[in-house]
Amino acid sequence: MSVRRRLTTATGAVLLTLTVAGCSGLGRTAVGPVTYETRGEKVVRVMSPPVKGCHRLPLGATRVENGTLVDLILYRTPHCRGEEPIYLPTNSADSIAPGTLPWRSYTIVH
Repeated sequence: MSVRRRLTTATGAVLLTLTVAGCSGLGRTAVGPVTYETRGEKVVRVMSPPVKGCHRLPLGATRVENGTLVDLILYRTPHCRGEEPIYLPTNSADSIAPGTLPWRSYTIVH
C-alpha cells in the first residue's frame, strides 16, 4: 500500500471519528411535545426537550400535558427537587388542585 493511500485512509478514519463524536455530543431528546398552561392561561409548547437535566417552567404551570414518548416527573420547585413530585406517564396530563403551588420544573425518565 502506498504512503498516499495510507494517509488518505488514516485521514478518513479521523474524520469519521470526529463526526461520530460530534453527533453523540448533541444528546438524546424526548420525541414529542411537552405542553403546559400558566396561571394566566398562556399555553407553552416545548418540542422534543433533551432527556438529561432539569427543565424549568419559568412561569409556573397549572396544567402539563406529556405528548412525548417518555415519562416525566413534575416538581413544585424550580430545581427538580422537593417533596411530593408527580409522575406523569407518556400521553397523559395533570392539573394542579385549586389553591396549590404550580409546577415549576420537570425531569425526563430515561
